[in-house]
Amino acid sequence: MNRALAIIFATVVLSAVGIGLTMPIIPQLMREVGHTTDLGWKFGAFTGLYALMQFIFSPILGVLSDRFGRRPILLLSLAGAVVDYLFMAMAPSLALLFAGRAIAGITGASMAVTSAYIADVTPEDQRARRYGQLGACFGIGFIIGPVIGGLLGAYWLRAPFLAAAAMNAINLLLTWWLVKESHTRSTDATPASYNPLANLRWAASFKALLPLLGVYVILVLVGEIGGTIWVLYGEDKFSWDALTIGISLAGFGAFHALAQAFVAGPIAERWGERRAMLIGIVSDGTAYVLLALATSGWVAFALMPLFCVGGIGLPALQSLVSGSVGSDQQGKLQGVLASCASIASVIGPVGISALYFASRGAFPGLVWLVGAGLYTLCLPVLWRKATTAPNSAIPE
Repeated sequence: MNRALAIIFATVVLSAVGIGLTMPIIPQLMREVGHTTDLGWKFGAFTGLYALMQFIFSPILGVLSDRFGRRPILLLSLAGAVVDYLFMAMAPSLALLFAGRAIAGITGASMAVTSAYIADVTPEDQRARRYGQLGACFGIGFIIGPVIGGLLGAYWLRAPFLAAAAMNAINLLLTWWLVKESHTRSTDATPASYNPLANLRWAASFKALLPLLGVYVILVLVGEIGGTIWVLYGEDKFSWDALTIGISLAGFGAFHALAQAFVAGPIAERWGERRAMLIGIVSDGTAYVLLALATSGWVAFALMPLFCVGGIGLPALQSLVSGSVGSDQQGKLQGVLASCASIASVIGPVGISALYFASRGAFPGLVWLVGAGLYTLCLPVLWRKATTAPNSAIPE
């Protein structure tokens, strides 16, 4: 791994730590600045605002990185994040806290630029490995961040925001000193290029790419199931206490990071991205079915390796999709993928929680079976190609 990639991965870890730092104290801070004990719809809106801003601005930052280069857009995003977290640390009202959250979503959209940078500097046959490592770095940071944030928040409620600002300042300095430009600037961007819906239509114009975009949305949507109901399911089905839930989440995060860092790449390089996606989908779907039917909590822990092998699907898919366009459009494409993920992150939790609360009295495992059922929609797309040309590029 060259120095530039190592620094990019380090900045992703620090960015994820910065995001995770603020998670444990946001509800309490909202109650304090809003002078209310009942957040109601405000907490859901606060959470969804981040994903909405990412949906809008991920393609925009991606296109800007195609036009002006990856490095200046990364620097601009990191500088904006430093200012934003300082602003949120001092925000005296709920309205200003919402404004800060919106800006955080805009600066967080730089993950599309990071993904494009990796595509620029990585040979096509190694991209699944690198995207897996990228996901693992984000996961590691997201495990560490809430722990530190909880400790700091117990000392002073706004301290995690100051720590997040410091993390992003370190990111900014590392990127400024050590990350070199990876992309030749393009002048092909038009005003329509900055429209997220126009970029989605552009991606859909690739005949072979459209089904894979559908698979990408399904994988992200199904992945939202665990994040939405894992805690509730553990409490309702297995009577887990807070300690058991915490151990399960930490174990899941650790296994998932290891699978993405060390399993996704070798499988994709040996058998091709499509077969790697098939392995991931079958593993995850099997774990979903078994968890839905489980009657003892130990089964969930036993299924963790199977769940986490399922995590190789997204890096393999991102690698495959990145081969569908040239280097001058990687930022645009990665922005589209980030937008698709944001849509699933906004819609998914609402539908998943509604289904769970409607069915948990009769059969709480139904939502897991629905997730496994959604995976079956992906199989025809992947199986047809995997059996004929596992390493073939997508034609434009």
